Amino acid sequence: MSLSQSPFVTEVQVENYVFPPTVKPPGTTKTLFLGGAGVRGLDTEGEFVKYTAIGVYLEDKAIESLAVKWKGKTEEELMDSIDFFSDIVTGPFEKFTHVKMIRHLTGKEFVRKVGENCLAYWKSSGIHNAAAGEALERFTKVFEDEYCPPGAAVLFTQSPYGSITISFSKDGLLPETGKAVIENKQVSETVLQTIIGKNGVSPAAKQSLAARISQFLNKYSA
Repeated sequence: MSLSQSPFVTEVQVENYVFPPTVKPPGTTKTLFLGGAGVRGLDTEGEFVKYTAIGVYLEDKAIESLAVKWKGKTEEELMDSIDFFSDIVTGPFEKFTHVKMIRHLTGKEFVRKVGENCLAYWKSSGIHNAAAGEALERFTKVFEDEYCPPGAAVLFTQSPYGSITISFSKDGLLPETGKAVIENKQVSETVLQTIIGKNGVSPAAKQSLAARISQFLNKYSA
């Protein structure tokens, strides 16, 4: 039995939103399972303001890939490891990031922060280059005419071959096709890196991933 068919893979509720155990995202023919989910927010004048709920889905073969290094590790060990999350980001399997809006954001507001985070990560890692910069500009333009009220979603389907499919949903349903595809591996990986990597914007999603994948590895890997 594949992980995406297993009753062991459960939904996760974040605020008022429920991320289902499995989904078939736009931009792929495969069904992905829910790796983990959590809130993203910012401390503003002493108050933690919640902006989005984020679910991260993975292809079944992620478990086999991750088991090589991480089988037998505890939730705490995975949570404390930068390399674990990097192996999710760069692993040879499909990923899908489902970002649900808790507060209203325009597309420009949303993508401005994503772009700033990508550039900051590239600068700190010393990996900025012209091709990635141009791809990030194309990525940003996809959001220009979008608005994201509470309940709407921004969707990223990330291929291990280097593309990221960008989609939007206003009705809670996943579209069959994406709005745009950006063919750049660095941009594709960095979008997820800024969420669950070092200094990622959603520690709650990271905690959920560490807890659930630790269980998945120990129950389902060979």
